[in-house]
Amino acid sequence: MKLLTTLFAGLLFGLGLSVSQMLNPQKVINFLDVAGHWDASLAFVMIGALLVFSLGYYWLIKPSSQPIIADKYFMPSAKVIDKPLVVGAIIFGIGWGLVGICPGPALANILGGDVKILGFIAAMLIGMKMSGLLAAVLS
Repeated sequence: MKLLTTLFAGLLFGLGLSVSQMLNPQKVINFLDVAGHWDASLAFVMIGALLVFSLGYYWLIKPSSQPIIADKYFMPSAKVIDKPLVVGAIIFGIGWGLVGICPGPALANILGGDVKILGFIAAMLIGMKMSGLLAAVLS
């Protein structure tokens, strides 16, 4: 049951990305280009996502002490905004702004066979590995 629920959630997420055109890097870049060809439609996607999340959180997580399918809820334990979080967010934002795609849509696009997407995923995996090695060296 857990595997089917996970599959359904992933398919629903991918469908939402596709319908909202978040899989299209040019659409995302146009949204970020407020001084040029600005396309505000993704703001509505984000507002809709926040509404769905807020209702789901209120109805599913807040009232119950245990999730329906998993053993426990995953809630981040870190409550501090520290330097690695800020630096990571800045790097993520710069990459998203330059390329117009982030990890979720990139993985949803993987079956399209676009060389740019495959290159992005390869660079993303290399970056993840390098950041892990760097964190280990610095700690």
